[in-house]
Amino acid sequence: MLPRTLLAGLSTACLSLIAGISTATAQDLEARSVVLVHGAFADGSAWNQVTPLLEEAGLNVIAAQIPLNSLEADVAVTERAIDRLEGPVVLVGHSWGGMVITEAGARDDVHSLVYVAAFAPDEGQSLGTYTADFPHADGLDFLEKDAAGYYRLSHEGVAKHFAFDLPTEQIDLIAASQGPINSEALGTPVTTAAWKEKPSFAVVTTQDRMTLTDIQRAQVGKLNAVAVEVDTSHVPMLTYPQVVADMIIEAAR
Repeated sequence: MLPRTLLAGLSTACLSLIAGISTATAQDLEARSVVLVHGAFADGSAWNQVTPLLEEAGLNVIAAQIPLNSLEADVAVTERAIDRLEGPVVLVGHSWGGMVITEAGARDDVHSLVYVAAFAPDEGQSLGTYTADFPHADGLDFLEKDAAGYYRLSHEGVAKHFAFDLPTEQIDLIAASQGPINSEALGTPVTTAAWKEKPSFAVVTTQDRMTLTDIQRAQVGKLNAVAVEVDTSHVPMLTYPQVVADMIIEAAR
């Protein structure tokens, strides 16, 4: 097993080598399955490039389609996905999905947690209270709230802050297919912090304008997480899918 500070700052070339090692030793995986949890302003298709890499490594995968109506509803959908799979299960959360796996990950059949540009709060913390002590994320200036109280990210926000290093065609698709999140969900605290009991891993994005890099780096020490930093925007599963897959495979080991 690589040391817990192992991957921080490694080059893409080194990570490619790690990818080969992970695939070659797939028979050594302790976890059998993976549940991928998308964040706000996204949907399950955010994992389309990561999923086949995990399946090639011998893992069963479900990309949960969470409704973003409430934290409780998102956790319930995630738990139903866990129930469908052979355990042990690795839970992976992107952005808001980190809130979800922090709550859902306390189950006995959850093997480990992977935070991908994601939030990892403590018990009693909502997203709002958790981020209150950090600087303002520029991408939040582009939120649009509808009459029902749901936030969407404007096309400009997606292009300039959420996924600025993707091709225009992908940016357009993300903006059109994004899942709006209920504003009330942002004030709901988690009741458990599964990372206190489960091995944790993190993909930290160094150009993130949604989940600030400072937040992600602060979490690595708190979680005692194996971590890798990638020089990219808020969507590393689309810009660096192999790096994200490698980290999930490492978590499954």
